[in-house]
Amino acid sequence: MTSSPGDLFEDEGPASGRSAVDEPVPSDAPLAERMRPRDLSEVAGPPDLVGEASFLAKALAADRVPSLVFWGPPGSGKTTLARIIAAKTQARFIGFSAVVSGIKEIRTVMEEATRAKRRGRRTLLFVDEIHRFNRAQQDAFLPFVEAGDIVLVGATTENPSFELNGALLSRLRVVILPPIEEEDLILLMKRALADQERGLAAKATVEEDAFEWLGRFSDGDARRALTALEAAVSHLPFKENSLSPSLSVPILEDLFKRKVLLYDKAGDEHFNLISALHKSLRDSDVDASLYWLARMLEAGENPLYVARRLVRFASEDIGLADPSSLTLAVAAKEAVHFIGMPEGALALAEIAVHMALAPKSNALYTAYAEAAADVHERPNEPPPLAIRNAPTKLMKQAGYGAGYRYAHDTVEKTAGLSCLPDSLAGRNYYRPSGEGREKDLKARAEAIRSLRETLRKKKEKK
Repeated sequence: MTSSPGDLFEDEGPASGRSAVDEPVPSDAPLAERMRPRDLSEVAGPPDLVGEASFLAKALAADRVPSLVFWGPPGSGKTTLARIIAAKTQARFIGFSAVVSGIKEIRTVMEEATRAKRRGRRTLLFVDEIHRFNRAQQDAFLPFVEAGDIVLVGATTENPSFELNGALLSRLRVVILPPIEEEDLILLMKRALADQERGLAAKATVEEDAFEWLGRFSDGDARRALTALEAAVSHLPFKENSLSPSLSVPILEDLFKRKVLLYDKAGDEHFNLISALHKSLRDSDVDASLYWLARMLEAGENPLYVARRLVRFASEDIGLADPSSLTLAVAAKEAVHFIGMPEGALALAEIAVHMALAPKSNALYTAYAEAAADVHERPNEPPPLAIRNAPTKLMKQAGYGAGYRYAHDTVEKTAGLSCLPDSLAGRNYYRPSGEGREKDLKARAEAIRSLRETLRKKKEKK
């Protein structure tokens, strides 16, 4: 906690889960912590986010930072920006981790903030991983944010729309942080390598293509880039004839044989990637479909989850344009279940390629949605008498089955019966697209509908 002389709370230590912003960074701290930017000018990111004309720069200059939440992937600068705000603002700063803090700590901090406000002092509360607080804990912040007792700055890797309750979210400005661009990661690593005070003080030379390799390896994560650089430099063999050993791509490939992939099976990245796979399949992009499938499987996604989504896709986006897709999707699911991973990945890849290249139709999806909407939105009338079953004499006397004709006994193989309730007569739910097999189905559906209509009219004239 940061306190000025004579502060009411100057003798109080930070509560559980809180951290002070002004503590010096130990010399043996990780490189990513030592090189953490101390000013907006040092932050890598788009100008509209951290530039001189950005909302954040103007808010800091006026010391009027509103309550907000930083949303972005790991290593995109969420905690860094919160610390810069803390260093530049005149408010008391309290760092708070949702991982180790509970409702008791929240209430204690809120009471401190209320007392500080009475003394004319604002409190800036930084909550890391705010999405880990449950709804009741989030509600505890509401009255204090609304009354202006605290400026709440949250950080989350998860979509605030899903993880924060609506009342709290409506009082926060959401600042979206994108992954760090590769060229910016390279700039950060070069800065760290040359920094005499906080960095690696030129302990090694790094070949340009090694910087580029690390930039790709880091996937937009500044912390990962600096941690990998520090680890690689520390593992360089010492050579008596060279003051600065050289870091090359072969050394990096040997040191980092397998990249740790960013993935959360229950989080935002999970839904982003399955959405990317589904939409790539729908757009018939076979290469993108394979890539997103591999992204999920190589990161450890449950292959049966992917298989279930592919089965769904077969009915939703291909339907009767290629009926074999559903059969093949179920077969791929069975193959994965039978042989397991990693071998099962090829079965999923096979059906993904098949469905990406298959003719597409959402006619079945649309037809069922329209029928279901009528079920929910219209009166649920009984079936017409002609198509009701009549197993008893009483039911026959009541008219059940009256006028029914067995379709197989007709030349046309349809009796032209009115099978929908009267209020839905004439509804055409299934409208084939004309793609793939549905081209034939479309002609057949139109011919049968026309024939049934003709037979109904003949029956009415009798």
